[in-house]
Amino acid sequence: MTQPTIQQLFDLTDQVALVTGGARNLGFDMALALAQAGAHVALTSRTLADAQASAQKIATATGRRAVGFACDVRAEAAVAQLVRDVLAEFGRIDILVNNAGNVVSTPANKPVERRPLDEWNFTLAVNLTGTFLCTKHAVAQAMQPARRGAIINLGSVAGMVGKDHRVYRGTPMGGVTPDYAAAKGGVINLTRELACWLAQYNIRVNCISPGGFWRGHSDTFTEQYAYLVPLGRMGQDGKEIKGAVVFLASEAASYITGINLPVDGGMTAW
Repeated sequence: MTQPTIQQLFDLTDQVALVTGGARNLGFDMALALAQAGAHVALTSRTLADAQASAQKIATATGRRAVGFACDVRAEAAVAQLVRDVLAEFGRIDILVNNAGNVVSTPANKPVERRPLDEWNFTLAVNLTGTFLCTKHAVAQAMQPARRGAIINLGSVAGMVGKDHRVYRGTPMGGVTPDYAAAKGGVINLTRELACWLAQYNIRVNCISPGGFWRGHSDTFTEQYAYLVPLGRMGQDGKEIKGAVVFLASEAASYITGINLPVDGGMTAW
């Protein structure tokens, strides 16, 4: 029996990937990577124009079909409609990347003793409830009937270990909040539970937990953050998340489910 080549194992040609929060930052990088590996891509933003503009960039760069959709992942009706719209456009969903997330933080409102309840609720709704809702409807409408699929959730090193908040000294950044840490810890363990349940449908569920990726941060923050990382630097935006998402989406990871993969320069290895 001829075994597939390594190139074939990583090939995503004509699969369909839905990437929530795919219009910018790491979400855009992952959507672009999946298209570069051959997949057609649906990506979302809460702002339709942003999603459409990013989709056009991906289509132009890769020659794959890419379509932008507006969706607030906190709203179940909106998520259910998103999945219906993606299926109407592409006919299938093979890969779901639950990337949509947010945190609102300033030095004044970050600490648990001053954290507003509405910010706690908002952060959990976007990061954790949104992951649940997108998974629920992608599975029910697309992956369970097809008896196949790869789901990749976005956790964070903040969901794995406590943060050294001294890294934010001398900067205007609020940094990691208790609600963000709780939400991302929930995403990581939700991944394990979903992996065990959805294996019966040949659906794999894994998690990527990024560390800090550089996006124009100040020199002060960049240097203080790098001190916490064995590799001595922040992640390179646009590059160092791509391999992880393509691997976990592909047949190269066909016997891998339920893992949390830190992409953090070794921060959680100290």
